[in-house]
Amino acid sequence: MTFEPYPFEKLNNLLKDIIPNPNYKASALTIGEPQFETPQFIQDSLSKNTNLLKKYPKTSGEINLREAQREFFKRRFNTELSDAQIIPTFGTREVLFNFPQFLLFSIENPIMAYTNPFYQIYEGAAIASRAKTIHLNLNEENNFKPEMDKDKLLACDLVILNFPNNPTSSTLTLDELGMWVKLALEYNFVLLNDECYSEIYTDKPIPSLLEASRHVGNEDFRNILVINSISKRSSAPGLRNGFIAGDEKILKEYMKYRTYVGCASPLPLQNASAEAWLDEIHVEASREVYKKNFEVAKEILGIKIPHATFYIWLKVSDAIDFTVKLYEKYNIKVLPGEYLAREDYKGQNPGKGYVRIALVESEDKTRESLNRIKECLGE
Repeated sequence: MTFEPYPFEKLNNLLKDIIPNPNYKASALTIGEPQFETPQFIQDSLSKNTNLLKKYPKTSGEINLREAQREFFKRRFNTELSDAQIIPTFGTREVLFNFPQFLLFSIENPIMAYTNPFYQIYEGAAIASRAKTIHLNLNEENNFKPEMDKDKLLACDLVILNFPNNPTSSTLTLDELGMWVKLALEYNFVLLNDECYSEIYTDKPIPSLLEASRHVGNEDFRNILVINSISKRSSAPGLRNGFIAGDEKILKEYMKYRTYVGCASPLPLQNASAEAWLDEIHVEASREVYKKNFEVAKEILGIKIPHATFYIWLKVSDAIDFTVKLYEKYNIKVLPGEYLAREDYKGQNPGKGYVRIALVESEDKTRESLNRIKECLGE
């Protein structure tokens, strides 16, 4: 198998011979990692349960964690899940990589579609599954929302959406998600939405694909799955806790597969995660921080505040040149959009001409960095 280098590796290679301006403090706005302390109650739970390290964790997850995740889903999305409709996972990256391999294994010539630009693990999963790829380009023309020809839908086995979207920050309404549910049923493909940014919204709560499934009458979530994670929601990516939920017939077989994967979460991490899923107060506080950062970005860069995520998908004339200049003159790192996307069959890369900026710092640091970016844009 041959995998593409990760975007951050490409960025390091781009900037390796450049000496940044020492008059500015280094600022990295590249990775979607919250730069805030994990809430103390989560840390306390983790430290007080270290005695549980002597026990092997269950692949299926402990009852308290499963119940906490189900309670979160009911509270947040007004959707009740049975125990058979959810599986706790070791974050979501491992799911995004191994679930397609499980699902597509017995299909002779599998076809997998996903949004473009994308989280690169989707591409890695397609390669590992020997799947042909269809890119669903997100661009200004379609308002950064996915479109797909019906002849391609007929051929698809798995479609991965990612809304709220990384990196474009676009979102889909309940009706738009419902339209994709109907397509999954009509053309009989499995539809999975990566919802890891669902809790980082700036105004109204963002809907889930499972909500949309019920909205269009698919009460048992046939062909429909979602994943979510605690990483962004609770500023706790190190807990490596998430879940996959939806179609219980698919999940029943996937659970068997997972017993062989060996990715059960240690019990202290499960307990801390359960407490985090049950609490909303700390999430509300985080949302306010990210919302304020967007307000600062609107003030300085004139952007439109998106409905969700903590990313700015900033249009520039040449993303590579801008990234190099910004680092060399202002000591700021951002990600060129073409590193997060691939050329489609027409040779078009929808990430070209954009940079992704992660607003994951404090308001003061964000303001200082964005003022530098504004200076660079004005040159």
